[in-house]
Amino acid sequence: MKVKLTLCVGGLALALSGCQYLPEHGLAEPEEEMPTMAGCEAGEPTFDDGACLLPNWVAFGLASQRGDGEWRRQALAEIEAAHGRSEAERELARAVALAWGSEREWREATELYQTHTQAAPEDLQPLLRYWRNELEGRRSLSGQAGNARAQVANLQRENSELAEKLEALTAIEQNMNLRQQSP
Repeated sequence: MKVKLTLCVGGLALALSGCQYLPEHGLAEPEEEMPTMAGCEAGEPTFDDGACLLPNWVAFGLASQRGDGEWRRQALAEIEAAHGRSEAERELARAVALAWGSEREWREATELYQTHTQAAPEDLQPLLRYWRNELEGRRSLSGQAGNARAQVANLQRENSELAEKLEALTAIEQNMNLRQQSP
């Protein structure tokens, strides 16, 4: 019994000995807070190297994805009107805006990504390559869907032609049966 009591008291002492390291108000807060992107403007993306490089490009990409044709026209006009930006910076911003437009615009966006990604800051290049690959995937799927629609239309036409031939053969067979029944 004495051994059990000693073990219990020892265990309790060990458990309580670290209490001063526990936070006073619930869970411990992280010592270093994640830097907020509140200081980043979500406007036109630039190559300015800093904490806002990726957040600005991601925000612009999301806006492009959510934007309609009017948003796209306005964004493209603002990109063209921007002074003091490099050609690669403008063209990659155009690529992002065009990437969610029409299928014709997809082709132009892909070419812009391929041409200008290497001129972007190193930290931005993986994101731009990812967007280009995703866009090429959409273009490929769209092409496959177009091919599938063409195949369906072709098969429907062939089916219709075969149905007409079957009707003609059925009519011929009925005529032959009628002739055989006649004396």
